[in-house]
Amino acid sequence: MALSENARKTIEGLLDTNRIVLFMKGTPQTPMCGFSARAAGILASLQTEYASFNVLESEEIREGIKEFGEWPTIPQLYIDGELVGGSDIVAQMFNTGELHDLLGVERPDRTPPEISISDKAAEAIRAGMDGYDDVALHLQIDDYWRAQFLLQPVSGDEITVESAGIKIHMDILTAQRARGMEIDYTESIEGTGLTVRLPGAPPEVKSLSVQELKERMDDDAITVVDVRPESERQQAPFPNALVLDKAGMGRLKQFPKDTPLAFLCHVGQSSQGYAAHYRKEGYTDLYNVVGGIDAWSREIDDSVPRY
Repeated sequence: MALSENARKTIEGLLDTNRIVLFMKGTPQTPMCGFSARAAGILASLQTEYASFNVLESEEIREGIKEFGEWPTIPQLYIDGELVGGSDIVAQMFNTGELHDLLGVERPDRTPPEISISDKAAEAIRAGMDGYDDVALHLQIDDYWRAQFLLQPVSGDEITVESAGIKIHMDILTAQRARGMEIDYTESIEGTGLTVRLPGAPPEVKSLSVQELKERMDDDAITVVDVRPESERQQAPFPNALVLDKAGMGRLKQFPKDTPLAFLCHVGQSSQGYAAHYRKEGYTDLYNVVGGIDAWSREIDDSVPRY
């Protein structure tokens, strides 16, 4: 698809009014592909303000941005009107410190984290790597604190840690999240395999029934975050909720990270994703309202319309 004049004007308008723009699939709160999530997570870790455009909302921009920058994939990061690249290039520049220099922020601490690998885990890892002499063991801990081991070549930009004779290569974000990590090998009725404990991981999102939510609201002990679109909020309003629009997200950034937050949607599905996003942002007392506004209408307040 050729770049239309309307798409060009939209893209140029975004680049003219924002120093940093990420064209991505989804939003920073709810990315719709792993590559977009990776790029957004890197920018979030730098604590820098940036604009994003969800290309899934416009086929014209989704195809047009590829022609505009002569870059075939999404996401695409622009800084000062210039294309930086996609997810892999952004990650590489982050690991080398080039992205920090470009944005004018302090380069990251490359001190290797202290980790612990049990003897049983080390034995299992050696067995798994037998015959793979041309690759090395890598660890990735993503924005949701999920750990994944990979066998791949060494690029030279990684941070390397050794324990029990096992070398593990990490990117900078993983190294920061891996401080104090313990790797063990467990055998149980559920299965066998490596287990990873991450002391720095924030607490998991907890489930909250509508009855429990009402009790906490009566005690003024929780803030409800309504993540539904405006049309649904108008159809079935929830009293005194913080709306997750641009202004609401700005307010939420000012809250202490231990503020109790209950995320609410229609039936409790999309709110789980939003709560998980704020968990990776460092908030530590997060809840997902089970059943959402529909359960609230059925079990607490039948004056709230169901839809």
